[in-house]
Amino acid sequence: MGEIVVRHAENKDAEALHQLFSHPVVYRDTLQLPLPSKELWQQRLANLKPGTHSLVACIDELVVGQMTVELIQRIRRRHVATFGLGVHADYQGKGIGSALMKAMIDICDNWGAIERIELTVFTDNQSAIALYRKFGFEIEGTSRRFAFRDGELVDAYHMARFRSA
Repeated sequence: MGEIVVRHAENKDAEALHQLFSHPVVYRDTLQLPLPSKELWQQRLANLKPGTHSLVACIDELVVGQMTVELIQRIRRRHVATFGLGVHADYQGKGIGSALMKAMIDICDNWGAIERIELTVFTDNQSAIALYRKFGFEIEGTSRRFAFRDGELVDAYHMARFRSA
């Protein structure tokens, strides 16, 4: 396996992101719907909200992971960021998530003046929970029946990491 390179997503990545998030293993652990359109990804990349960064992880020019980081712009929550993450089904467990997490934490800690990074993760997504714990995230609470997935309502954890901790 080649070196993992993390960079900002570009408009040309829309097709690769469409393919990545079309895989059932990937979209089932996100709040995305199945069968996303390529146009959806084109719009997302072309119209990032202020404070939002879309990162991709590549191996030999192949997009194998994506993370959207939102530095909250509301005046009373400017110290907070949140993110969503997806890793290509064939590359899970190979350090892609860790590479994206390192890049995101660098942006938050060293450039964004972010004190709190928060996320929501399904309670049965043990590999993601382990990844987040590796980077200092802790479970703050549980939302029962948080989202509809595979025909049923599932629970989610709320996790956060504090820079000062």
